[in-house]
Amino acid sequence: MTESTHAAEPHIEQYGYRQELHRSLTFTDLLVYGLVFMVPIAPFGIFGSVFQGAGGMVALAYAIGMVAMMFTALSYSQMAQAFPMAGSVYTYAGRGIAPPVGFLAGWMILLDYVLVPALLYLIAAIAMNSLVSAVPVWLWLVGFVILNTVVNYMGIEMTAKVNKIMLAAELVVLAVFIVIGIVALAQGKGNGFDFLSPLYNSDTFSWSLVFGAVSIAVLSFLGFDGISTLAEENQETARAIGRSMVAALLLAGVLFIVQTWVASLLVPQPDQLIAKGDPGGTAFYDAAAVAGGQWLSKLTALATAIAWGFANALVAQAATSRLLYAMARDRQLPAFLSRVHPRKGVPVNATFLVAVVSLVLGLYFNSRDDGISLLSTLVNFGALSAFLALHVSVVWHFVGREGSRRWWPHLIAPVIGFAILAYVLINAKLDAKYLGLVWFGIGLVLMVVLISLGRKPELNLAEEEQQH
Repeated sequence: MTESTHAAEPHIEQYGYRQELHRSLTFTDLLVYGLVFMVPIAPFGIFGSVFQGAGGMVALAYAIGMVAMMFTALSYSQMAQAFPMAGSVYTYAGRGIAPPVGFLAGWMILLDYVLVPALLYLIAAIAMNSLVSAVPVWLWLVGFVILNTVVNYMGIEMTAKVNKIMLAAELVVLAVFIVIGIVALAQGKGNGFDFLSPLYNSDTFSWSLVFGAVSIAVLSFLGFDGISTLAEENQETARAIGRSMVAALLLAGVLFIVQTWVASLLVPQPDQLIAKGDPGGTAFYDAAAVAGGQWLSKLTALATAIAWGFANALVAQAATSRLLYAMARDRQLPAFLSRVHPRKGVPVNATFLVAVVSLVLGLYFNSRDDGISLLSTLVNFGALSAFLALHVSVVWHFVGREGSRRWWPHLIAPVIGFAILAYVLINAKLDAKYLGLVWFGIGLVLMVVLISLGRKPELNLAEEEQQH
């Protein structure tokens, strides 16, 4: 990487911002961050729901989900090179289309970013309570929140180091399950399903069924986009953001497909699982028990709790705090959220706020019977809606504004990605669509209030004004 390469790229100072966050992350750090955020063993926790929703074709649902997210990663890559700064889709839609659109896109992805830590803490706390019932769910939840907040407060370098350790541990557990699972299948264990049934089952197949399951499965992929929130802490070229997103998605997607394929062939009573679902969330652990006994079942359950409640929630809290920081810096959220710790280089107030909100929401949804289900649907709707705005911003900015003739990255790929995600949203649960639209309406009202108070969504356009 040469100095001329750096010089040719836009920097945040050119847009009127100061470089406050620490530029210390390499491509490897970004890749690990994305993998940990997605959680290589994410299907462990939602396997039963996807199995039921897909009529047993779990591997197909994850394969389609990976393709859909890959197009989204390509759009993120293009916008990260054009605008290498924190804020994710809020920044990209705001600068690529118009500030009000950026506000609404940021508001929709907030539904994902703000709620997902609470979802992760809740799932992990319930899993730990199932292993150590003497400790109540709420206490496990509080413990996870405090632990992650302390690590994130210590700085992004500490978060990156912990990420690598946690990723290695998750991959070891995953490798153990896959090896033992394949050996068990070779020994004749399992449910007798046809080997190709996790990919295609003529008895249950329909595109609407599969895409409905994809709307659940994409929860496992959410997090790759969190890499974009670290743009101002990336020490390499802006291309590293896009490359790390694509690499993380590809690696995670392959792991998701392999593990769900093996589990699908091992899960006991698959017809009953399709008919009645998995209310206890234990379908994957039951498959692990078939393969290796109770010790493997407990190991996968413990790994899920730690991966979701510590590793994944840790990076989710970091990403959410960066999004809040970026919006507050542009006066779209209270100014105190833009404060950066002078020595640790982290958005400290935003980090603490995410911790408090996650704790309150986690405790609230724990009191509801449909807490996990409701949180999951809201998280997915918020993320996918924001991704739609991202695809539009690529076409609008590069083709419409700059007259680009690079048809594949700036027109064809974003249009395909938009179409796939739109179809997924159409086939999502009605509750998700209803609550998501309510959230969008709240954001619209909030924007009108901000405008009436003289705080119209505006971005610092210093560079553009100088160029014109």
